[in-house]
Amino acid sequence: MTTAPSGAPLNIANGVREFARATPDAVAVIDGDRRLTYRQLHERAARLAQSLTGRGLTAGSRVAVCLGNRLEHPEIACGIAMAGMTMVPLNPRYTAAEATFILEHSESAAVIADAALAAVVAPAVAAGALIALAVGDADGFESYDEALAAATPVDPQVPVDEEAPFCIAYTSGTTGAPKGVMISHRSRVLTFYMAAMEWGLGIGRTSIAVAPMYHGAGFAFGYAPVFTGGTVVMLPKWNPQALLELIERERAQSVFLVPTHAQMLRGLGADAIAARDLSTLDTLYFNAAALPWELKQWVMAAFPAVGVHELYGSTESGIITNLRPADMARKPGSVGQPWFMTEVRVVDADGNPVGPGGTGELFSRSPYLMRGYLKNPEATAACTTDDGFLSCGDMVHIDDEGYFYIVGRKSDMIVSGGINVYPREIEDVLATHPSVAEAAVVGLPSAQWGEEVTAYVVPAGDADLDVEALEAHCRQSLAGYKIPRQWHPIAELPRNAAGKVVKRDIRA
Repeated sequence: MTTAPSGAPLNIANGVREFARATPDAVAVIDGDRRLTYRQLHERAARLAQSLTGRGLTAGSRVAVCLGNRLEHPEIACGIAMAGMTMVPLNPRYTAAEATFILEHSESAAVIADAALAAVVAPAVAAGALIALAVGDADGFESYDEALAAATPVDPQVPVDEEAPFCIAYTSGTTGAPKGVMISHRSRVLTFYMAAMEWGLGIGRTSIAVAPMYHGAGFAFGYAPVFTGGTVVMLPKWNPQALLELIERERAQSVFLVPTHAQMLRGLGADAIAARDLSTLDTLYFNAAALPWELKQWVMAAFPAVGVHELYGSTESGIITNLRPADMARKPGSVGQPWFMTEVRVVDADGNPVGPGGTGELFSRSPYLMRGYLKNPEATAACTTDDGFLSCGDMVHIDDEGYFYIVGRKSDMIVSGGINVYPREIEDVLATHPSVAEAAVVGLPSAQWGEEVTAYVVPAGDADLDVEALEAHCRQSLAGYKIPRQWHPIAELPRNAAGKVVKRDIRA
């Protein structure tokens, strides 16, 4: 029996293709004084695709990309997809050794880099004889612009299975060596459509790419506007004042941020926000790390006409939950309920289901899940179930209405005197003290208790670390066994590119 065709496969290049036909003169990308229409974006992406195939690369070849947030990022991602190849994003903050590991592990055949970042990939380029294009002038690299100028602007239309990876995103390595997360075209396209519906990223709408586009969430929310017919404005380097200026100048409606961004916006003072015309802004959505209740209250007060969302997910799982504006004030600390097309399962240490009022490990199943870790079936099997659920290692509490609260990573859980202690609960309490800018809680070895609850505190302003005051503050909300036994001031918490605290580095 012949199976009937089920329609065109999903591909992350298709949105640009569609709007290059439908609205060719609409502005797709803004970067300072530079602008690309959909017609120009499509043409430049097609030229890149032709240039890559003309150099002998074929469908499935891996092309590494080392760029910050700049005009070329969407066209490069689109061009790689048009050629049926797979993008391998590189963190510009990598050392040359870290970049070399990823280029070798992914078996990348080419790399496209900002000339200012060429040193990150130059050793691997020289050692592996990779095809190397630089945006700008860099020794040992071909000119990206010259390569495009020499290529035909015809979209090669290389067929791609929608379950094939459009990219291999390497994890930050917070729990060991980086792993290559294979993310399919289908996963990301559905994320784009759902994000446009939830956070307003489509036709006639302007969003700002604040989070780095080399990271999974930064790319998803930086590329979704051009996939769905909107406009994305590049913020090349994080600066809270520059963000406010861009919102005002470009009349942006939607912005994706991480909690650290909100902290720094608050640091500008109320006058800095009041001085700007932010009347077009209607949606803020947060991800990557916990948005403490006290900070969330400030966001809602500082942007009273804006709908605030807090979402939760991971590179491997995609978006899992979302707390919508209607619930933001009444569900402090929650990350909401399952997102579109997402099923969740919460289990205890023995694998038994946990219901309302319980705490356990969260598993999710959705079209957004990864296709596995590249060349690492053992790690893939360790986090997935036979029926298609995946765990990213987080522990959650469920309230009586089915809303989720992240209590910490399973690997971060502290066992002190045989009792489980979840660091986030303590961190949330510390965040409400006026002398604390932020805090991280870890377990350190203890001969008596097994592990000892230890707090690393970033003081607010010029505040001193007043241990007695902080202990008294914690005792108002926490049982005695949860009170930190050790306290350490720290200038700043170590973070990865996604803004998540790397507790391994704190312990070191």
